[in-house]
Amino acid sequence: MCRVIVLDDDKIQLFIIKKILGKSGRFNDTLYTDDGKKVLDFLIKHISEEAVLPQLLFLDLNMPILNGWEFLNRLALVYDDLKRPLAVYILSSSIDPRDIKRSHKYNFIKSYLIKPVSVKTMEDIIKDVE
Repeated sequence: MCRVIVLDDDKIQLFIIKKILGKSGRFNDTLYTDDGKKVLDFLIKHISEEAVLPQLLFLDLNMPILNGWEFLNRLALVYDDLKRPLAVYILSSSIDPRDIKRSHKYNFIKSYLIKPVSVKTMEDIIKDVE
């Protein structure tokens, strides 16, 4: 079983992700939120608790409170201290090559995905995590 955080404020994308993750039956704990600060606080609070930390994070770049780039910058400061590796997938409507290139500076990002993300892509990610 896999723990997942979906950090996104796109209601349609959230609906799709919820359906796919629910259908797979492989995720025992999924948090859906649009508050990157709360996610960072959670990760820091549980930084050494492998059983509590998620294995997978889907991140939208255009977010309220704390945008995706700010989130990634702060995550990069603590990432190496996380007791469990965290696979981060960016979900973005931006097709700007500069954004894609910028995402490559974070070694923990597995992929930059353009919204809307297909069911097939999500299923492939699920298989990868297992």
